Amino acid sequence: QVQLVESGGGLVQPGDSLRLSCTASGRAFNNYNMGWFRQAPGREREIVGAISTSGRVTYFPPSVKGRFTVSRDNAKNTMTLQMNSLKPDDTAVYYCAATGTIAFLPRSPSEYNYWGQGTQVTVSS
Repeated sequence: QVQLVESGGGLVQPGDSLRLSCTASGRAFNNYNMGWFRQAPGREREIVGAISTSGRVTYFPPSVKGRFTVSRDNAKNTMTLQMNSLKPDDTAVYYCAATGTIAFLPRSPSEYNYWGQGTQVTVSS
């Protein structure tokens, strides 16, 4: 198993940047593909970024592509979500997640086995 803890959420203004971190403990971090998801009130949980075990492959949906980046440091068991040019529509609880599925980079929440507790990001003027 792997335990995940997110940090770095908060209240920012439109156009600002914010960096979220996910720290993992437990089994070997580099055995897991990792993802960032978000969920706004009344909406389904959606992916905002994913990164392969090595960090060489990433995925971003059109809604955040060009604004969000994901990186990981396997030596430190951490993953980072850098969010730029934030919009009010980015307001949500953000979760990091891990999956033992490594044949491909999963995009659906149902394919992720382990989840953090979430951190709130609010974009408002």
